[in-house]
Amino acid sequence: MIGIIQYGAGNIFSLTAALDRLGIRYGMISHESDFEQYDRYIIPGVGHAGAAMGKLENTGLVPAIRQLKKPVLGVCVGMQLITAFSEEGNAGLLNIVPVKTLRFQEDTSLKVPHTGWNRVYSRETDDLFKGIDQDAYFYFVHSYFIEYNNLYTLASTQYGIEFSAAIRKDNFFGVQFHPEKSGSAGETLLKNFAHL
Repeated sequence: MIGIIQYGAGNIFSLTAALDRLGIRYGMISHESDFEQYDRYIIPGVGHAGAAMGKLENTGLVPAIRQLKKPVLGVCVGMQLITAFSEEGNAGLLNIVPVKTLRFQEDTSLKVPHTGWNRVYSRETDDLFKGIDQDAYFYFVHSYFIEYNNLYTLASTQYGIEFSAAIRKDNFFGVQFHPEKSGSAGETLLKNFAHL
């Protein structure tokens, strides 16, 4: 069963609606003792990464999150939180994956935030992307991106530059797109995570 980490910076409704639709069982984590009830975890998130990290720190859950050995999936800002640093608020983050979250540089051809459907190119075979086309479309809404790094990038997207659409380090996964808003590809990814 999935435990969704509640810290006041996630769009819980769209995520839980998708899990309900897929018949994936879940519950909420608000206290450290809650972690024991679940066999995998999701860190949701929308909005400002620096502010989200502040809210997460206020829960007292940060040390427990860093010690997790079961699968963890960060979604959107939740993915950014597992990186080392964000230019959004010049904030130190969980530093689980040693890469940075950077701001898109707006120019005449690119609108920021990057919003809408974009191709995601899977870079390697990973069970998170099992059964998903290697150039499937997913839905994005973000102004900051995770820098591409061969060691940790599972999938990438082009938007002016190439950036990490999905990352992994050990049992920690992150996706910049919103799987709960990404049609069948997103549903497949959530099902894959539920069965890792």
